[in-house]
Amino acid sequence: MWPGRFLTIWNPGVIKGAVSLLLGMRLLVSEAGLRAVLWRMIFLLVVLMLLLTGGVYWLAGYVASMWLPEGDAWYWQLVSWFVWLLTILLALVSGVVSYSILASAVAAPWLDELAGRTEALAGIKVSVVEAPWHLQILQSLANSIRPLAGLFGMGCVALLCLLVPVLGHFLAVVIWSYAGVRFLNFELMDAPASRRDWDFVARKSEQNARRFYYLGFGGMALVLMLVPVVNLLVIPAAVVALSRSIEGTGS
Repeated sequence: MWPGRFLTIWNPGVIKGAVSLLLGMRLLVSEAGLRAVLWRMIFLLVVLMLLLTGGVYWLAGYVASMWLPEGDAWYWQLVSWFVWLLTILLALVSGVVSYSILASAVAAPWLDELAGRTEALAGIKVSVVEAPWHLQILQSLANSIRPLAGLFGMGCVALLCLLVPVLGHFLAVVIWSYAGVRFLNFELMDAPASRRDWDFVARKSEQNARRFYYLGFGGMALVLMLVPVVNLLVIPAAVVALSRSIEGTGS
């Protein structure tokens, strides 16, 4: 029964997670205090997004050059379109993962302030140990190490799938996409989790306790990351949403 439940995309928890992110985005742009913090970090997010967009295009072209089949048969054209689609999806997920790591790290001080203001609006009291900006950035990078190890492991599985022609490419994209959603959740929850002094075990426990919620939350975040302009709001909006929703859990 469990695999069937896990694959049920219309599980209420999945919908709740997706809606939670959208509500966080609405609050981010409608509340003056939160919007002020967003404006202070937006230029940096734009620069990172532009740089990584160029990297995604390069990666898509490079991978496609290795995957594209050669031949004159009638079906090769169909296979080529399929390979291009999978290549683009793979490159986009890689770009989202890279952006989430860098943006969460370099914008860590602003995201921490954003989380604090959100908690104040929601009446949530969190005991926080103040740290200098450079330590917040280094801590954010350190918090990415163990989730990155898990992402790397699933990435190796995805690479093994590439040994199987065509179908293996499809499986690789599915595995890599799920791994990307899982990793993205760790990045998105970094600011509110750090304010609560959660280690990796506590963060993983929180995600496992609300598995469907985070499947919807991270899945929606991944989709919105692919939408120009809107993608700049995803990480700040996630901080707002999770600062309101994870209070009292994960420990």
